[in-house]
Parts: sequence; structure tokens; C-alpha cells
Amino acid sequence: MRLDLHVHTKASDGAWSPEAVVRGASDGGLDVIAITDHDTTAAVAVAQEVGERHSLQVVPATELSSTHVGRDVHILGYFVNPESAALVAHERRAADRRQERMREMIERLAGQGIEVTFQDVERAAGSDGVVIGRPHLATALVEAGYVDSAMEAFDRLIGDDHPAFVPTHLLEPTGAVEVVLEAGGIPIWAHPPSDLVDSLLPGLRAAGLRGLEVYRPTHRRSDVLRLESICRTAGLLMTGGSDWHGPDAGAALGDFWVGAEEIERFLEAGGL
Repeated sequence: MRLDLHVHTKASDGAWSPEAVVRGASDGGLDVIAITDHDTTAAVAVAQEVGERHSLQVVPATELSSTHVGRDVHILGYFVNPESAALVAHERRAADRRQERMREMIERLAGQGIEVTFQDVERAAGSDGVVIGRPHLATALVEAGYVDSAMEAFDRLIGDDHPAFVPTHLLEPTGAVEVVLEAGGIPIWAHPPSDLVDSLLPGLRAAGLRGLEVYRPTHRRSDVLRLESICRTAGLLMTGGSDWHGPDAGAALGDFWVGAEEIERFLEAGGL
């Protein structure tokens, strides 16, 4: 069984529709994917419907945004109920806050003589975009001629270390864990930064965090070994995924996958 438990669609900041993502995952030889759009489950139902036609299982999931001391911390929620009151309320708050954040970033760019509008960003997000994020701003900057690529936009203008960056400031990390639990899901810390693990993990575990995202295409072997050791010592579940947003980064769906034996306890916890 080949799984990729971290995939995005156009509902947040992915390049493809949920239908295209499912087809691409099937063509890439995957058996199970999780749709983990940022702060929304809008693409899950369509992806599951299309997945049935392609013999591909789609896990209902989301990636919740939170902030710790000015840094974004993302909590994945697996096997969530998209119709839960906690998740619906969070998605509403997130949509409003992300619009506010985007306007703040546009204002900061204007202070640097870089002129793009909120409407430019909305056009970049397209009609399928439920959640507006920095990749849409990056696309608007490319279309306005300020940069040649989205990667350059992040490197030069809107990355975490640049003046135009504005943290999401939507939830504390423990609050994101609580939303996932209230939605009946399994909370997993996405791509945990190595310098935050030791300080944040105790509080997240106390709030109900169940595991860490251990296996990623960008993780060095030393990263994987450290996270595996932490999970085994603490009794945490391990997951893995490509964090796939689209083909522009040079990877196709299915190029990265995890085997069922690597994440067996997680699959058992989810009933797979």
C-alpha cells in the first residue's frame, strides 16, 4: 500500500482541483491520500467521490494554522468530520482572518513600492479558492512582473523573514489540537521545526496531540531518525506525506510515498 498523507488542492493553495489531484494520485500509483487543505475541508467530499471511481481512498483531513511567538505552526487533523461544529466555526474564522492578513501583507508591500491589489490575489486564487494564502499573493506578484517565479516571490518579498510577512494569528497550537479533537480527528504536528520540538511538544501532548509528521521528501535522514526516536519514546504516532501543492516544484504525485508498515499504528488508530 502506497500512501501520501499530505496533499493540497485549489481549495487552499494547491495548483489542481480535487478531481485532478485524485486522478494524478491514481496515475502515480498511490492507494491512499489525505486531502489536507489549509483551514478547510471543502475539497474532501468531491475528492472522495472521485476517489471511489479510481479505487483510491481519500482520508478526510485538514491542516490547521496556528502561531507560536510569531511563527506558523501547522497541525494536521486526520479522519475529521467535516461537518463538525468546531471545524465549521474554525473554517469561518480562518477565511475572515486570512483575508485580513492578506490585506496587511499587501499594505506592507505597498510601503516598499510594490503595488498589487486584493483583487489581483483573488484572481490568482481562482473560483475554487476557499482559503487565500501566500502562494496566491506570489502568483499575483509574478503576474504583475515584480518577480519571475513564485519561489522568487517567497525568497525576496514574502517569506517568513521578510518585512511583508504577517503571521496568521488564528489560533495557538494547543487550540488547533483541540479543534481537531472536537472534530473527531487525530491531531498530528505537520513538518515540526527541529528548534521547536523540544519546547512545544510537552504542551501539545498535554492538549491531546497524537503524533508527528516524520516522513517527508525534504527531511534528511538525521531528521527522520530523530523524529522516529521522539515518537517511539513518547508513544506518538508517525505519519508521512509529500506536502504536495502542484507540479511546479518538479515532483509528481506518487514520486514520494510511505508504506503501511512505516505508519502502521497511525493506520490502526484511523481504522484503516
